[in-house]
Amino acid sequence: MQNSISKYFNWSKAMFVALVLTTSAANFVSAQTATETKTTVGTTKIWGTVDGVSIVGLVQGPSAAVADLQIACVFEYTEGDIFNLPALPKELNGMVHLDEALQGIITDVRKTGKFKGQALETLLIDPPKGSLSSKKLLLIGLGNKNSFNAELMKEVGSVAMREALKLKVKTASFASDIKDAGIDSPTALVAENVVLGAFEAYRAQSYLNEKHFSDKMKLQKLILLAGPSFFTVAGGGIKDAITKLNSK
Repeated sequence: MQNSISKYFNWSKAMFVALVLTTSAANFVSAQTATETKTTVGTTKIWGTVDGVSIVGLVQGPSAAVADLQIACVFEYTEGDIFNLPALPKELNGMVHLDEALQGIITDVRKTGKFKGQALETLLIDPPKGSLSSKKLLLIGLGNKNSFNAELMKEVGSVAMREALKLKVKTASFASDIKDAGIDSPTALVAENVVLGAFEAYRAQSYLNEKHFSDKMKLQKLILLAGPSFFTVAGGGIKDAITKLNSK
C-alpha cells in the first residue's frame, strides 16, 4: 500500500514538473513570437489612397512624427492618468513624450480644467520652435475613459479631418493614444473608424468645393501613428476602411 502511495506521489510530481516545463516553454515561445512581430520604430507604409489622399502608417510617437498638423487624443483628466498604471510605461507612452516635449502644458491645461477632454472637444496648440516635429498640435477629447466605445472614433476622425482642412495643411498625423491611456481597445476597428470618419468629412467638404462653396482642399497625406506592437493590426483596419471607401 505504501509503495502504491509513493509511486502515486512520484507520478504526480513528475506530471507537475512536466506541466510547468511545458507552460514555461509555451510562454517563452509566445514571448518570442510577440517580440518578433514588433515593427521597428520609424517604419512607414502607404496603406492606400482615397480621393487622391495617401493613407500612410507610421511607427512613431506623436512628438517625433513630421507633419504640418499633429492630432492627439486624450480622455477626461484624472490625477496622474497618463503616468500611472494602467497607462503604458513611460518609454512606450507617446502621450507622456508629447507632454514632456511641451514642458507639461498638456497636463497643465487638463489639470486646471482649461481643456476638459470631453468627447470631441478640441484645443489647438502652437508648439515652441524645436519642441515637436510637427508645426501645430490639435488635441481632441475622448470623454470618460470608462465608457469608451470604438464607434466614437468615427466622429473623432471627422473632427480631425475638418480641423485639418480648415487649417489648410498638406500633411496631418493622427495618434489615437488610447493604448497609451491603458485602454484595451480593438486596434483594427479603431483605426478603421478613424479613416471612415475622416473621409466622411473630407467628402462633405469636397462636395462643397464642387459646388463652389469651399476652397480647394490642400491635404495630400493622412498619417496614422501606431506603436511597434500594433502597426500590422492597425494596418488591417486601415485597409478595410480604404476598401469600403473606394467601393462607394
